[in-house]
Amino acid sequence: MAKSDDGKRSRSVIGRILQRNQTPTGPAVKPLKPPPSPDPEPEPRGKSLFRRNPPPKPKPAFKPLKPQPEPPPQPQVKPLTRAQRWRQRAQRLRAPLRNLSLVGTGVAIAVIALFVFSALNPAIRPLSKGDVQSLVANAMASATPQPAWASIAYQQIAPSLVRINIRQLGTKGEMESGHGTGIVLDTRGTILTSLHVVKSALEIKVIFYEGTESTGILAASQPEKDIAVVRTFQPPALLLPATLGNPRFLQPGDDAIVVGNPFGLTNSVSAGTISGLGRTFIPPKGGQQISGLIQFDAAVNPGNSGGPLLNRYGEVMGIVTGLVNPTGQDVFIGIGFAVPIDVAAAAAGTPPY
Repeated sequence: MAKSDDGKRSRSVIGRILQRNQTPTGPAVKPLKPPPSPDPEPEPRGKSLFRRNPPPKPKPAFKPLKPQPEPPPQPQVKPLTRAQRWRQRAQRLRAPLRNLSLVGTGVAIAVIALFVFSALNPAIRPLSKGDVQSLVANAMASATPQPAWASIAYQQIAPSLVRINIRQLGTKGEMESGHGTGIVLDTRGTILTSLHVVKSALEIKVIFYEGTESTGILAASQPEKDIAVVRTFQPPALLLPATLGNPRFLQPGDDAIVVGNPFGLTNSVSAGTISGLGRTFIPPKGGQQISGLIQFDAAVNPGNSGGPLLNRYGEVMGIVTGLVNPTGQDVFIGIGFAVPIDVAAAAAGTPPY
């Protein structure tokens, strides 16, 4: 009995379930709507490390291509005649011919201009030998000649020249005056001259180049060479000593320039050449024989004694000591003598070269 009741009960439950599925008894069930999407958060200002990609743009809809219209039929080209072909060829050659004509015109203008220039400017005739000689002669004639060597030597020695005036007793016991020449040896006023100029002097007066006068005394002498050294007491503040040369380099034929006071004519210049070396001379009025002298032919006269014998550069090569005249007269006839400066300066303590 119990089993039959359970079977009935189960069939009644299955039947109710089938009826419920076939005929709904309750209200219709509505489908759930999707929840609304939250609003996008606004991006913060400034730079963001992460950015959202923009939504893809919709692709344009495909449009079918329109059919192209068919080209119109080409008209048939008629063949050119012979005259038309020649006309086309002539048209193609017209531009090159125009350019060629422009080039030809430019060349013609250049040739004409060159011809006109040549006609207006004829070619220069080359100089002949005579023309060159004439030009050289004109240039030499217009050029300023260089000063003579004697002039250069005088300008060099002039500030170092002195005139020596003396007073001495004559043969009858009266006072006589005499004069000679000398050169400045140093800035202390030491004068180098010939011994026979101041040997018998009772009074020595030295006149310097700028006019300053000073008394002097015989300080040293070298009788065998006729050389004397005079010390002055009131020399000028500014003295320019003479430039001494080296007579060992002298050769016969070299320039010989003498500056002195012949017959009282202050600072007279004469020029000549060196005639010989190593000569011996005996003074005409008696005295000691002097050897090793320089012979020259520059004019000297009384008053030149003690003056300088110069080379062309104004360097002192010797001290004039005398002249030779076979007639016995005290005038120059072409032979003068000078003591080499290395020997003469030794009397003042200057070492020889």
